[in-house]
Amino acid sequence: MSFEARLAAARAAISERLSRAVAGDAPVHDAMRHALDGGKRLRGFLVIEGARLHDAPDAVEAAAAIEALHAYSLVHDDLPAMDDDTLRRGRPTLHVKWDEATAILAGDALHSLAFELLSGPACHPEPHVRAALTLDLARAAGMRGMVLGQALDIAAESADAPLGLAEVEALQAGKTGALIEWSGRAGALLGGGDPAPLGAYARALGRAFQIADDILDVEGDADAAGKAVGKDAGAGKATFVSLLGIDGARARARDLVDAACDALSPYGAGAEALRDCARYVTARDR
Repeated sequence: MSFEARLAAARAAISERLSRAVAGDAPVHDAMRHALDGGKRLRGFLVIEGARLHDAPDAVEAAAAIEALHAYSLVHDDLPAMDDDTLRRGRPTLHVKWDEATAILAGDALHSLAFELLSGPACHPEPHVRAALTLDLARAAGMRGMVLGQALDIAAESADAPLGLAEVEALQAGKTGALIEWSGRAGALLGGGDPAPLGAYARALGRAFQIADDILDVEGDADAAGKAVGKDAGAGKATFVSLLGIDGARARARDLVDAACDALSPYGAGAEALRDCARYVTARDR
């Protein structure tokens, strides 16, 4: 199967699992479904592909878990107290379509759902594997990872001087990279393998992904991206583009894609879909 076919199959399987997980008639269920609808499902795809490389059992539960957690992060990131965005995936953000309270609660519920899916027996028959995945995700999502990165990003808005390149890299390693790196490691953990090669792959992939986002914020089209563009420059934020320039950022992204592909060498031709995924990350328009 091609990368595109594998991604489409993963997206369908993850979406079906999430649809069953958020069945309900309350407004918060509607809001959760709105938050989960659409998206590339790239993180879940990494879980499924990594599991396939390690002959792991069905990885859809873990893939759905990371997509639920990612959706929660976007809902809270869009809130007025954070980035104050009104558009996400081409549609109104949750606090715009409903209200702030519903958005906060929907995000909370998606966060809880992620760990429910990950720690349930359907995720993996061995409790110690589920525990390892859950601990790893808690660390990636919290004060050592995504939340730390988001906090550093907010603090930078009121700093006396823009961040330097090393500081931006550290910030984005948490805010964007931590969940992507977990997604790479998870498949190996599900299969009882060494997570280091896929972790290195996903770490480079996450950095390339963020650089591509920074380029899209400068050159992208809001209709194609499904969200506002030009916000970083308007806010005077330090980004890979502001620090390296467009050409320098593109060159850095290419180097990271090469590093990601090199990290997959232990898997040979079996990892070609993941190599294509790395190339896709820097070529996308949303």
